[in-house]
Amino acid sequence: MSGADRPEWVVREDAGAAVLVALFVRQALGIRSPEELPHLRNAPAAVAAADDDDQRLLERQWLAYWAMTVEPQAHPSPVPLDLVDGFETLAVLPVEGFDELRAAMTPHAVQAVAFARHESERYAMHSRGGSASSYRAYASAIAEHERRVGRRAHSFELNVQVLPLTQRGVWWIGSLTIAVTDGLRGDVASFDPAIQPIIAEIA
Repeated sequence: MSGADRPEWVVREDAGAAVLVALFVRQALGIRSPEELPHLRNAPAAVAAADDDDQRLLERQWLAYWAMTVEPQAHPSPVPLDLVDGFETLAVLPVEGFDELRAAMTPHAVQAVAFARHESERYAMHSRGGSASSYRAYASAIAEHERRVGRRAHSFELNVQVLPLTQRGVWWIGSLTIAVTDGLRGDVASFDPAIQPIIAEIA
């Protein structure tokens, strides 16, 4: 295959354990942001605390932790990072400015890690040997976009987190990263039109 024939786009698909841990922590601590992103299935959800200063502080710290987890290269920490006790290698926080979040999330470590490992392994099992079909899913959407706009797709990179969320859909969770419900990702007929607006935006 010549260089001209190769796609000039890269899609990386995963169900990252660190991303799942961060969302488990969000849910366990009753953090609402980002409000458009649904809850995880089969994970405990705390009632959102009153909108007081302590909760707002936790939310600000969690949002920074979330950004560093989803796209670490785009959100480097100005201070060194350190592993959070109990989370193995799946959660890191800056050594300064995150004491409240570190203390609040530590009691949930065992449950969060077990949940994240299970869901990540479940995704890997379902996707094993499916790289060709995964490629075709995105190639089909890109080909349709090219037909609509009458030109080759622009080069792009896209990271896709396939997550066990309570609502079907697609959400931007970073500048190059989207979250897709696992049920939607497994539904070929529904996934293609759902991913089309994303492809149109970046290609």
